[in-house]
Amino acid sequence: MKRFFFSLMVAAIAVSPKIAAAQIPAAKDVVASTAYTSYEPVARGKEFQVAVVIKIRDGFHINARKPTLEYLIPTDLKVELPAGYKAGEVSYPGGTLKSFSFSKDEKLNVYTGKVVLYLKVTPPADAAPGAQHIPMKLRYQACNDSVCLPPVRQDVDAAFTVATTGKIAHTEFFKNQ
Repeated sequence: MKRFFFSLMVAAIAVSPKIAAAQIPAAKDVVASTAYTSYEPVARGKEFQVAVVIKIRDGFHINARKPTLEYLIPTDLKVELPAGYKAGEVSYPGGTLKSFSFSKDEKLNVYTGKVVLYLKVTPPADAAPGAQHIPMKLRYQACNDSVCLPPVRQDVDAAFTVATTGKIAHTEFFKNQ
């Protein structure tokens, strides 16, 4: 009988880390991001906007662009423009101040749910017509109330077509066109 209980205990200990690991998602699976352009096609020489829509899994948050504490990893978007294109600064929304079990004394500035980053871009007046894209890297660290996952650099691509005239698109993200 002792042997049976000993075997049962060893099996339970061996399985429990696997169960715990299965409940913690991979950092890359906590955030999904997609890029949209305010025009499709985009007109040569005319400013348009790129919206990077970030969807954060329920129960998780990522630090805002301006985190509360210096050691926290901020959300950051790096942009690689095609030759001749110009862009303004990335526009980050303000976060929400929230308390967590690990930071009871201080509220943290975080993003949850859905967040949209904006970037104004102008293609050159002589941009070649056709397919184009703006590769970007979104850096973030996802956490829940008890664990922070490793920081991630996620590829995001704004694909669009360049033409002589543009057409308004994706009005759900670009309301003031």
